[in-house]
Amino acid sequence: MNLVPSQYRNVSVADIPVPLDEPSVRGYLLGRPAYRRTRYLVARHGTASAVLEVSKESERPLFSPITAVAVVAAAEETAFVDAPEADTAIPTQLARVAAERAPHARCVIVRGRYGHVSFIADPAPARVTVVEVVPPRPAKLVDQLTRVLDLAEDLPPVELVPDLVDLAELAGSRPSGHYLFPCRAGGSAAETLGAEGKGPGAGVSYLDEVPRRRPWTLVGCARSRAIHDFFYPGEVDVVDMCPRALAGRRFAGRTGPVLTKCCLLEDRVSAESDCVVVPWGATFAQVKEGLQLALRADAPAPP
Repeated sequence: MNLVPSQYRNVSVADIPVPLDEPSVRGYLLGRPAYRRTRYLVARHGTASAVLEVSKESERPLFSPITAVAVVAAAEETAFVDAPEADTAIPTQLARVAAERAPHARCVIVRGRYGHVSFIADPAPARVTVVEVVPPRPAKLVDQLTRVLDLAEDLPPVELVPDLVDLAELAGSRPSGHYLFPCRAGGSAAETLGAEGKGPGAGVSYLDEVPRRRPWTLVGCARSRAIHDFFYPGEVDVVDMCPRALAGRRFAGRTGPVLTKCCLLEDRVSAESDCVVVPWGATFAQVKEGLQLALRADAPAPP
């Protein structure tokens, strides 16, 4: 599954004058010279395309005779797609084009950015669930992961499955006359509360501004509660918005990698079974590390 050439320079494209069945292409190609970097050949005949794997007599000279031909994907199971926006060096981008443009093809050849051609055979991207709270929008962790994957030549194809928890709905589950959010990033949630009739006229304050105390409901997490206790000793009604805690409740007993975040992690990434947690203010390097750990958790056990 997820057969993708390690470099698109390993892929050559050639129009050939014979039908694309295996005996014909083998008879035509055997003994013909091939560039030393060529491992795969996208063979085209008319409007049909097939993907072949070729072996050569040697990879030392610039060109060497082809000694063996194997069909990776026959013409009837292959689609050729022009997607100039896609970087064909990125496995996730190839898988995305395959899913969107040729979902029924076993193998999808993509002519993408810079005119480079590559392919993906038997696409089966790993599904990684991302638990995040919104606003802000776009959901920051999902956006960071998308940007990492759009440049990740060294990662297999990945499909992100956002599981977004709306702060307005979360807060609205505990009606209150006044809400305290950790910072203004969640402020638009309070506006939504009023718009949806879940908290008409509800006041809003922000913990990082240390406002005058009111009988509010704190929409926050363990760190928010600790900060609240420092400035406002005593009891407070709390709606837990920690993505890590939400993930634990929403996916308890389910399988498959989950990636989320928590502000109690300040400088490291944590892996707990198939749940990976990055810091709330994770760098792109930490986001990629978390994704690698999630993919490792999803990998099948060795036989």
